[in-house]
Amino acid sequence: MIPALMPTYNRADLAFERGEGARLWTVDGRRFLDFGAGIATSSIGHGNPHLTKAIAEQAGRVMHVSNLYRIPEAERLAARHVANSFADSVFFGNSGAEANEGMIKAVRKYHAETGHPERYEIICFEGAFHGRTLATLAATGNEKYLAGFGPPVEGFQHVPFDNMNALRSAISGKTAGIMIEPVQGEGGVRPCSDRFLQEIRAVCDEYGLLMALDEVQSGMGRTGKLWAHQWAGIEPDVMSAAKGIAGGFPLGAVLAKEKVAQFLKPGTHGSTYGGNPLACAAGNAVLDVILAPGFLDGVQRVSAHLWRGLEGLVAKHPSVVEAVRGRGLLCGLKLKPEVSNGDMQGAAVAEGLLTVAAGMNVLRLAPPLVITEAEADEAVELLDRACRRMTPSAAKVAAK
Repeated sequence: MIPALMPTYNRADLAFERGEGARLWTVDGRRFLDFGAGIATSSIGHGNPHLTKAIAEQAGRVMHVSNLYRIPEAERLAARHVANSFADSVFFGNSGAEANEGMIKAVRKYHAETGHPERYEIICFEGAFHGRTLATLAATGNEKYLAGFGPPVEGFQHVPFDNMNALRSAISGKTAGIMIEPVQGEGGVRPCSDRFLQEIRAVCDEYGLLMALDEVQSGMGRTGKLWAHQWAGIEPDVMSAAKGIAGGFPLGAVLAKEKVAQFLKPGTHGSTYGGNPLACAAGNAVLDVILAPGFLDGVQRVSAHLWRGLEGLVAKHPSVVEAVRGRGLLCGLKLKPEVSNGDMQGAAVAEGLLTVAAGMNVLRLAPPLVITEAEADEAVELLDRACRRMTPSAAKVAAK
């Protein structure tokens, strides 16, 4: 018999009842160090006092009114994001997939309104993950995710990641934009080089294309800057954001330059829940924390400390771990082919550490941005124990 909660996920047999910072406790009293953060979403930790107070106070006033009316909390949050990014205007939705849908629509609408409706195709990259809606599945291009849902939405091409020759060869008179994650999360925690982002910016300028960045996972301080593309010193034309933007409360956003945003007029796009008072109160509380003086410097310092520990694991366990990849506090352990990331994730759970599996046999680490160096050291120690569980010799002994 099918369960009441539709079985669309392979859930671990863990149920959490409370959290504090980077810690979670299960209903049966077990404690875990959380280096998954709800898939890079609990950006300022569990039970953050400032965030929970903001949500509680806003809930006591008004949670939802719809976008039929002005929403002061959304106006303030949009103004703060504009002040701290390339963007001139922001649209709020509910999720990363919805943000990417909005971004795709914005790219197509721009060309339709500027006299080139034939330009509707978007070049994406192999290994991408942009969401589970029909359009974002097509943008993702993963056959496993597309199977069974009918013909894919038209208008997306895929080229090898970080390959400029292939990218240039794919551009045609139908091309509207180039859509890329600065760090592929689901696709194996693969960062594209700063140079590649710079070259994409130059190609977009050369051909009159829009540069569309998916910063759903890499944004909101995850790499040590507010937005990952800032490391490359470039600006996109439009960008999606979600996950850490409200610290765990559902919120997504499309940030755009005026030349793009001006065409999203009343009736062209919308969302019932998007940008409601409660979500934007959470978003403002998260910005209070992340934009505080020294916070992002701290993320850079702690992430560098964590990386040193992870690189030590590569040297210590060469039969288990091949390399460390990613950027900042979005990093992954590339495992040897004979070591399954699912098994490694289970071994980490057995040691009290929560992680997230990713593509290309990578174990993803995306802890709350508020972790300390001591907690980074603890995570490395727990991973060391998990690696010992996964070494071929240890596996043989266990089998006997």
